[in-house]
Amino acid sequence: MERNGGLLNGRLAAVIATLGHGDTLTVADAGLPVPAMVEVLDLALVPGVPSFAQTLKAILGRLEVESAVIAADFEERSSDAYRDAIALLGKTSLRSVSHAALKQLTGDTRLVVRTGEFTAYANVILVAGVPF
Repeated sequence: MERNGGLLNGRLAAVIATLGHGDTLTVADAGLPVPAMVEVLDLALVPGVPSFAQTLKAILGRLEVESAVIAADFEERSSDAYRDAIALLGKTSLRSVSHAALKQLTGDTRLVVRTGEFTAYANVILVAGVPF
């Protein structure tokens, strides 16, 4: 087991460890449709657990993120979750696309991490960077 509060989910830790520069990982609300060929790690237990923000924070503690993609409607439709995401992402380069485009982009992601979040549009695609 990792010390200092590392990720306890072995599958998530393994995927993060194997992401290369430009690979993507998606953190999703409970309702995001995922293409059949994409692996889903379902962390959802009950509505709200774990939350989108909790999950994103845990992943950002382990993953070097070069940029992120969100739906253009995220801020308007779910302002609290949007503010949380922006605060957690900090100075990460952010690109907005239509919600339909975001759903299409999930077809190329290495893993979709499904949270228990019941807030619409609380989804982000993280693009892996390199720490050097």
